Amino acid sequence: MDAGDKERLAAIYQQTIGAGESIIAALQRLQSEFGYIREDCVDWLARRAGIPAAKFYGVVTFYTQFHLAPRGKHIITVCSGTVCHVKGAARIVDRLRRDLQLADGSRTTRDMRFTVEQVNCVGACSIAPVVIVDEQVLAKQHPEAMARVVKQYQKAGQNE
Repeated sequence: MDAGDKERLAAIYQQTIGAGESIIAALQRLQSEFGYIREDCVDWLARRAGIPAAKFYGVVTFYTQFHLAPRGKHIITVCSGTVCHVKGAARIVDRLRRDLQLADGSRTTRDMRFTVEQVNCVGACSIAPVVIVDEQVLAKQHPEAMARVVKQYQKAGQNE
């Protein structure tokens, strides 16, 4: 952690925990500032606040909004709820992992362009299986359709 990081953390502390805000508010700011929840930053905030780091990690691991690893530019969220699962969500995930060349256990591509996540339910069972790319909801998806979507994003990325 460099001096600039410490300055940013001091500001986050002052504007959240130091101002009587919750751990959640501090973590939201931390993630907004750094892109994900960095362990060294949590440790710094915990020491500064006099709060066990475990309390921070308890919040981070409870809420799905927090991420402990960097994420790609494009977030592909596949619903794996019961209806989506029955209608082929696992095949969609398998195809995405293959097309994006994600190694076992990895969710983000090496070039940091894509992150593939699975969630328990997005609450859109009537249009299952559902995939959300960034904030665009895609209804009644199948592996071949997702392959086309990924290719469109990859082609668009070549022009960035």
